[in-house]
Amino acid sequence: MDAEAKRDGRGALCLVTGATGYIGGRLVPELLAAGYAVRCLVRTPEKLRDHPWSGDVEVVKGDVTDEAGVAAAMDGVDIAYYLVHALGSGKDFEDTDREAARVFGRSARAAGVRRLVYLGGLTPAGVPERELSPHLRSRAEIGRILLASGVPTAVLRAAVIIGSGSASFEMLRYLTERLPVMVTPSWISNRIQPVAVRDVLRYLVGAAELPADVSRAFDIGGPDVVTYREMMRRYARVARLPRRLIVALPVLTPRLSSLWVGLVTPVPAGLARPLTESLRHEVVCAEHDIVRYVPDPPGHPYGLDRAVELALRRVRQGQVSTRWSSASVPGAPSDPLPTDPDWAGGSLYTDAREGTVVASRAALWRVIEGIGGVHGWYSMPVAWAVRGWLDRFAGGVGLRRGRRDTERLRVGDSLDFWRVEEIERGGLLRLRAEMRMPGLAWLEMRADTDADGRTVYRQLALFRPRGLLGQAYWWSVYPFHALIFGAMVRNIAAAAEAEEGGVPSLTAPAPAPRGARHPGPGLPPA
Repeated sequence: MDAEAKRDGRGALCLVTGATGYIGGRLVPELLAAGYAVRCLVRTPEKLRDHPWSGDVEVVKGDVTDEAGVAAAMDGVDIAYYLVHALGSGKDFEDTDREAARVFGRSARAAGVRRLVYLGGLTPAGVPERELSPHLRSRAEIGRILLASGVPTAVLRAAVIIGSGSASFEMLRYLTERLPVMVTPSWISNRIQPVAVRDVLRYLVGAAELPADVSRAFDIGGPDVVTYREMMRRYARVARLPRRLIVALPVLTPRLSSLWVGLVTPVPAGLARPLTESLRHEVVCAEHDIVRYVPDPPGHPYGLDRAVELALRRVRQGQVSTRWSSASVPGAPSDPLPTDPDWAGGSLYTDAREGTVVASRAALWRVIEGIGGVHGWYSMPVAWAVRGWLDRFAGGVGLRRGRRDTERLRVGDSLDFWRVEEIERGGLLRLRAEMRMPGLAWLEMRADTDADGRTVYRQLALFRPRGLLGQAYWWSVYPFHALIFGAMVRNIAAAAEAEEGGVPSLTAPAPAPRGARHPGPGLPPA
């Protein structure tokens, strides 16, 4: 559908980058509700397919570093939101961010965009920029580049964002809930000014209508200025946990802090490090000028306790719309499943199994779609847990990301150390591995029917090794494949039958799919 059709009956056209991420995925429906037309610029449009608002927006495939693609996406746009960053993409992420911001600013000016809106990080007052963490330094630089673009720009600067699924909230939640006694870094005593995600979204929407002569940065924060220690204690009180004993040690470096956070929380060390580095200095708003243009309604901005209460309610009700893991993990494999039987990428090891299920396809599908998270993986939980811990120690995401929703999945969702690559409701779930391994891996689960009308569960695991190390990895775990994947088929079938009072089923390996180049007995519980 073209842009004019999308704008029919709506107001100004907003371009949103980062719509597959935590903030962008929540901003889009807020803009729609406010009467704007929305166009999303994303690298992988398929990730938006299952969002409830996907049919109400125009989706353009592209990358913010591609000037031609960005220029095309800017056509007819009134307000453009810059909600992306290259954090964690490598040592040169600052260079990537710098160039992407310049491309975005130039393209917006050439297209006649009337307003840019950027969500950045709150920087500490009086601290030279060279002493800031690379994360905060890059955020500050992006703001300056967009402000210098010649397009009126609103740079909203926030510290810790409190909302269900945010990385900062998940770090706070897991640290507080899992550790009644904590030995913490010294930054635990620094003051910060958290802000509720609902207020962040309200300011982002309101910034679209700032007067044309307003081009500046705004500090946004909640009404509470607290230390991180106090924030954990107040979280414990709202969550009705016993009082936490917190001891600060000055010897924990940012790297050690990030490893500590990575071990205790689902947030991997690679993401925890910029978060913890950002807490080395006090980050408190110097002004609240945004209220002149986007007035705070009664009860806003939310205080810390209210923000935590709302976030916890969302988590407990399973109504988390986006999570920090909604965005792709930097460095994780992103290659789609190869469809060519003679895929030129090299060896492709496969494992195919199936079992007859004495239950309906609907019951089997409910088990398939509910896999992972609290339900586990239906085979040798200790083996899966060990693999998750090994992944964490290797700098990966581990097994603790869980699920966004306990029952429903959508393309792009993170699922423990997998990501949903494809879902055909009622029939197919395909997962792509994001754990650290020398190769690419997928796991397919299907609810099917055989020629006699019986329900059949089909399971296909694939592994494409990378070099000699990949081959060695595959054969080193070869002996465990039949145990893990065989048990998985049997237990998934039994779980489906339990829903309908069925009886246990027999399972057997199925022939490898035609064209598989090196059939083998399965992917490890990687």
